[in-house]
Amino acid sequence: MLCLKYYLHYVNINVNFVNNIRKRTMNSIIEELRQENVRTDLPRLNPGDTVKVFVRIKEGAKERTQAFEGVIIKKRGSGAGQTITVRRVFQGVGVERVFPVNSPRVEQIKVLRSGLVRRAKLYYLRERTGKATRIKEKTTR
Repeated sequence: MLCLKYYLHYVNINVNFVNNIRKRTMNSIIEELRQENVRTDLPRLNPGDTVKVFVRIKEGAKERTQAFEGVIIKKRGSGAGQTITVRRVFQGVGVERVFPVNSPRVEQIKVLRSGLVRRAKLYYLRERTGKATRIKEKTTR
């Protein structure tokens, strides 16, 4: 790298121009690798949807699938790093789990109901209990 800089300086080529080309190609390589890890078999996920997420869990030498059903309260990121936060109430205690959507541990995601909400983040559901946590269902024509 050092010899290349001196050579380029000697030939009177802008070193910053060469570095920018190198960065662009590296970013494109990283983007291609990310696109390979993006899953296409998943349904459209929106905040307010009631979903059932099937996750592979390893217990000792055995591996089993566990389902987690709840409401999506948050979507974050895009591409390979996209995550969803699913909330459910179990025995009077609110439980939230963050799932990487493109993880190989996530076997399947089923949308049970589509919720009609006007916000991207449904943090207000944390303070509500009982019937106040209900979300209207989105009807399709």
